[in-house]
Amino acid sequence: MDIIPSFDLLDGKLVRLRQGDFEQKTEYDASPLELAQELEASGIRRLHMVDLDGARSGRPANLHILAEVAARTRLQIDYGGGLRSIPSLKQVWDAGAMLFSVGSVALLAQDEFRAWVEKFGPDRFLVGADVRDRQLAVHGWKEQTDVSVFDFLKDMFKLGIKQVSVTDIERDGELSGPSIELYRDILKAFPDIQLVASGGISDVADLEALHGLGCAGAIVGKAFFEGKIPLKFFSIFSKA
Repeated sequence: MDIIPSFDLLDGKLVRLRQGDFEQKTEYDASPLELAQELEASGIRRLHMVDLDGARSGRPANLHILAEVAARTRLQIDYGGGLRSIPSLKQVWDAGAMLFSVGSVALLAQDEFRAWVEKFGPDRFLVGADVRDRQLAVHGWKEQTDVSVFDFLKDMFKLGIKQVSVTDIERDGELSGPSIELYRDILKAFPDIQLVASGGISDVADLEALHGLGCAGAIVGKAFFEGKIPLKFFSIFSKA
């Protein structure tokens, strides 16, 4: 299981939002490049980069940070935020991302998303499902849908998508523990899925539980930045 630190970028700085709320923001002083190099040295292989400026503006806005980290580390970076068109995907690809991290578009613009998958291939996408009560929320979690996460994942499988991240919105940034039952049910329904857990991860015990379920990865944000999970533990699960 890969531990995947999350770099949420706003105005070129590392931040964390509580449940996606821009008004509940915590800034961190660390340099994205220096921290990425430290993570790589510790054995981390992947990085989740979220362009919050891009999410608000509709086009990637932190490509310079992506390009610098991609050029000076060997981390496999998935990049999301502002990916609204094939040209924006190409920009991100050219800057060094290995995976496109997309969410709402996969549900709300299915024909367009299908064209993206046909052009770049399903293995280039990490599709994010943000859920509340097992139903998808879109547009930065502000709009609740009645679409079941299980129906959504079934549609993604039809397109050949295997890598998905599932975030329990109500646990995000709360350090309240991950949605173990939800992930267990998803893995039971889709045994071939490469499931990346996200939201609520607070300590090493949470990582052990997700590893035991068979998750392919776990995105860690607040717990890492606030020292709840020491860096020395990150590579243990990647080697397991």
